Amino acid sequence: MSETVTSGDTRAVEQLPLETLEKYLKGRIPNFNGPLRASKFPGGQSNPTFKLQAASGTYVLRRQPPGELLRSAHAVDREFRVMSALASTEVPVPAVLHLCEDRDLIGSQFYVMEYCEGRIFWDAALPQVDKAQRGAIYDDMNRMLASLHSVDIEAAGLADYGKPGNYFRRQLDRWSRQYRASEIEPIAAMDTLISQLGSALPEDDGRIALVHGDYRLDNVIFDPVKPRAIALLDWELSTLGHPFADLAYQCMQMRMPADGDRMAGLMGMDRQALGIPTEEEYVARYCARMGIDRIDCWAFCLAFSFFRLAAIIQGVAKRALTGNASNKNAVRMGALVDPVARFALDILQQEG
Repeated sequence: MSETVTSGDTRAVEQLPLETLEKYLKGRIPNFNGPLRASKFPGGQSNPTFKLQAASGTYVLRRQPPGELLRSAHAVDREFRVMSALASTEVPVPAVLHLCEDRDLIGSQFYVMEYCEGRIFWDAALPQVDKAQRGAIYDDMNRMLASLHSVDIEAAGLADYGKPGNYFRRQLDRWSRQYRASEIEPIAAMDTLISQLGSALPEDDGRIALVHGDYRLDNVIFDPVKPRAIALLDWELSTLGHPFADLAYQCMQMRMPADGDRMAGLMGMDRQALGIPTEEEYVARYCARMGIDRIDCWAFCLAFSFFRLAAIIQGVAKRALTGNASNKNAVRMGALVDPVARFALDILQQEG
């Protein structure tokens, strides 16, 4: 969220009416004062995110994409609510400053939060840092995840933040609908996967926690020098749900190929030489922090995570076709749906 800023997406920046925005924010954010300049952060396949530079300081604006949206998607108001609720917990989040629910002002809902100076890592192998820092960075993500899943939901005012009942069943139904709504052409692997996940659904064990929904390395800002997380970002998919879903979603990256353009995975890499824990070690650390012995439904959790990722990618690809994607690389993402679905099928067949 610092050196990664780019103004390359000029069209997205031009869609921000800066004069209108400057007048609106003055008086709504303490001490805010223009003139105002904006540049778009890279990534942000779902909700476009901008760096705002004003005479009074630097801020971050996160908005829904303009245009027609899928029902319940791009919930920036939920992001604002959950980060507000977490401000006094051990989970590091940026301070949120203002939520605008008036879609007419800039064409969609948006909120403004503080700008956190730090490091964002896109490559899971962490080539920018040494072996000791790599291990410490992963361990701090593990610590932060355990802290998130230990948040007192009632005390945080989030008891109504999600629906009751079997989380995985609800999520399978939701993402199956989202996938069908953004389906461009039939993908046999996804059809098979949806069916097999439905047959493999584990019994509800009663675990419930605040879950992030997109817990991965590039959604964390780390201290500029220390291997310490200072802000967890992108809460759009957060809800009350099963904590193992977050853990499995992060561990997907340990199974992904290492040749991706973004969020390159760790498949085939020598973790010991890198100083990065194996999947088994990472899960064991999480279990120790949470006071549990093991995770019995791990294969299902992983396969479900790959399925959900495939459904998200399909949504990005569909928005690209309709000219409503936030990232210029979105058009070619549709080709990833089939291989991601096949990852999930392999896990169910070999480990389930």
